[in-house]
Amino acid sequence: MRACIIPLFFVALSLCAVASDTEETQRCGQSRANVLNRSEFEMMMNEVASGWNQNDAHRAASCFTEDASYSSVPNPKSRKGRLDLYQWFGGAHGRPKPMKMEWHHLIFDPEQQIGVGEYTFKYEVQTHGMVIVKFKNGLISNGREYEKESPKSWTELCGENCF
Repeated sequence: MRACIIPLFFVALSLCAVASDTEETQRCGQSRANVLNRSEFEMMMNEVASGWNQNDAHRAASCFTEDASYSSVPNPKSRKGRLDLYQWFGGAHGRPKPMKMEWHHLIFDPEQQIGVGEYTFKYEVQTHGMVIVKFKNGLISNGREYEKESPKSWTELCGENCF
């Protein structure tokens, strides 16, 4: 009987710890172990896109580490830190025009905590591209975009090689 008491105590303790997670941590897909699985990665990337699509800079920036670094090749300038990203995403008042982000493919390597997303993004101009992101403690610590401006739709851009 005593052997059953100890495991039940740890189960109850675990449930309390999970219940105490903040809403923000849960929304961004951060797991208790601070290591993402594929499903949590997809949740995180969709959360960033939702923040942009709803012009909610706080929502998008909360998915990044405090010391995150984010760049868009070939521009050598990196955005440094969650606060810088928050401002870049529109800050307290949002961006003057709407943003539209759509993921086409999301791929994740849980061993390396690195993922890739292929996307279409529209803000003033439309771009199609890819981003590679690295996660630390369940949040995006690094990101690097490669994109091409084009007025064509995703299917027009891909042509016969669309998948």
